[in-house]
Formats: sequence, C-alpha cells, structure tokens
Amino acid sequence: MNIATIKKFDIANGPGVRVSIFVSGCRHACKNCFNKEAWDFNYGFKFTPQVKEDIFESLNKSYIAGLSLLGGEPFEPENQKGLVPFLEEFKKKFPNKNVWCYTGYTFEKDLLNKSDNTEKNYKSRAFCKFTPKMLEFIDVLVDGEFVEDLKNIRLKFRGSENQRIIDVKQSLAQNETVLVKEYI
Repeated sequence: MNIATIKKFDIANGPGVRVSIFVSGCRHACKNCFNKEAWDFNYGFKFTPQVKEDIFESLNKSYIAGLSLLGGEPFEPENQKGLVPFLEEFKKKFPNKNVWCYTGYTFEKDLLNKSDNTEKNYKSRAFCKFTPKMLEFIDVLVDGEFVEDLKNIRLKFRGSENQRIIDVKQSLAQNETVLVKEYI
C-alpha cells in the first residue's frame, strides 16, 4: 500500500484536530476530484513499519481527537489489506480516539454488499474478505462519490449533498444505516 500524504494537524476531515492519512489508489475517477494524483496506486510512498510508527507518534498527543482515512480510496481491496492490521493496532494503542473514513463507495450496497433486489447477485468491487473487519474499526463513515453538480461548500465534513455521515457502530448494531445527526 502507498500513502499519498499524511496530515498531522488536520481540522477539515472530522471533528477536532486529527491525523489524516491519504492512501493512494482509487478507481472512482470523480469529476473535479480534489486529490486526483492519488488515483494512482503507485503515487506517494510505501507504508512501511517506520511510517506506521511515525503516524502512531503523531497520534500520541492529548489534543489529537482521532484518525481520518481518505484517499485515493481506503476501501479499494488493495488498501483494505494494508489498513486492517494498522487499524487493529491503532484501536489497541488509542482506544479513546475515533476513526473517520471517507469513501466513494456506498455503505449498504458496496461495503455491506446488500442488494436492493434490482440487481441479481450484485457483487461490489470494494467488498472483500477484509471489509467486515475494516468496518468494525471505523466509527464514522462519510460515504458516496463526490458529485460536482451536488457540491455544497456549506456542508460539514463532506463536499457534495449526496454524501452521508454514518455512525458505523450504531448502524452495524441496529442493522440499519444511522446518520450522525449533528452533521445532517
């Protein structure tokens, strides 16, 4: 897995001061994407053990509220494979810090792989053996592709009106999508 960039003091991608990791690799190709260079899976630098330790050191500050994952696309299967063990270690080291994740995929259809019965045997290109575990480590998911025609700069923590801010823990527990009300 490659990392496009790491922001150690980010206030734009979730509440509070956060450490944000932008992974490389994305197949969505959203029109006017703000991070087009990160579509390339080879862009940036390798996620090495030293990079991981540097991220953990940055997170080990009392004023850091949590971790945000962006891209590229964190839910591309190649990135899930690298992120799941990292997130597992993160949750052990920082149980009181939360994880926000931004994805162009949709929660129900692509990540839970639930068909709406209009498509027979639907199989998301994002859903893989790592997806259920990755969702367990995420507290808040901002889902949906960025849509230029729905762009709204007044929205908190998202770029277009189709994107939702989902409480993943509550959604999994209740078996229905639960939005974070304070950001609706």
